Amino acid sequence: MKKLLARTFSLVMLLNLITGCAHPAEEQEELKNIKIGISVYNQYDTFISELMTAAEEHVQEMEEAYGITITLDVQNAGSNQVTQNDQMSYFIDRGCDIVCINLVDRTDASTIIERGKSADIPIIFFNRELVEEDLERWDKLYYVGADAFESGIIQGQILVEALEEDFAAVDRNGDGVIQYVMLEGEAGHQDSIVRTMYAINTVTEAGYEVEKLADEIANWNRDQAKTKMVQWMQEFGDGIEVVFANNDDMALGARDALKEAGYYEDEVMQLPVILGIDGTTAGLEAVENEEFLGTVLNDSVGQANGMMELAYAVVSGNELSTEFTLLDEKYIRLPYQKVVKDNEKTTKE
Repeated sequence: MKKLLARTFSLVMLLNLITGCAHPAEEQEELKNIKIGISVYNQYDTFISELMTAAEEHVQEMEEAYGITITLDVQNAGSNQVTQNDQMSYFIDRGCDIVCINLVDRTDASTIIERGKSADIPIIFFNRELVEEDLERWDKLYYVGADAFESGIIQGQILVEALEEDFAAVDRNGDGVIQYVMLEGEAGHQDSIVRTMYAINTVTEAGYEVEKLADEIANWNRDQAKTKMVQWMQEFGDGIEVVFANNDDMALGARDALKEAGYYEDEVMQLPVILGIDGTTAGLEAVENEEFLGTVLNDSVGQANGMMELAYAVVSGNELSTEFTLLDEKYIRLPYQKVVKDNEKTTKE
């Protein structure tokens, strides 16, 4: 009996040793491969397209630095929230370790959150910020982006600085009032509302009087903005002194309309000041070519890198890269930057 008990004890110990050695090896193997699902609200949005390119480039650097394989599964929601909800289920079925969501509707994140929570898959929302109360619903929800109000303030400051330098150059009709049109991104979208409000408030708080000639939704879209600008040119002619746009694509649409009308070729025709936001490659070129007075750099590279580094840290359990700070255990915030001619930010880093 003693011999039998001794043999049984030895066998149990041997099995424990085998099991104990195998489990860490399995965990280590899992950390060698990370699968990240990404859903973008619209793949044809220029800023989002540049952000995703930056993410793919940074992942290659991470694979080499960390000795892991990172698989990105990128899906386009096509501006449809129901489609994006279904994509969350697809990511779960595909066995993604973490999911990054560029929300179609920032006020409608519940379905995605509940599906992620049920499957215990962390979610990083990016660029289009969800409602704060939704982000607090689970401890594995994060956000990477910028504070929208900053972009509106900086856009307004660019105009204020131009007015301080040469008011008459902007106030071409000499009435002491700045007449402007506003191209808004999206009905009810936080960035549209905040950028519009803070840009104008910044100008008026600096002591300048403004008059709104028109304000239209162009859905972040260059062609729609061009159409709006053509209509405004027919209605207001040279009465438009400033064009505010919630993003560079819409600012470029306004520029396109002016070009087709011959404004850049005829020195007699008075060009309005154009202001964008995002600092896309085309937007930066427009600043360099003096077609825009300025734009506001929304750091697509920083957001992409921060999102990928956070995804790796959450899945692996390692510390977040020291390049980024996780605020309130939820947020990575990247500051906006002013871009005007010759301020050394008119090229992508």
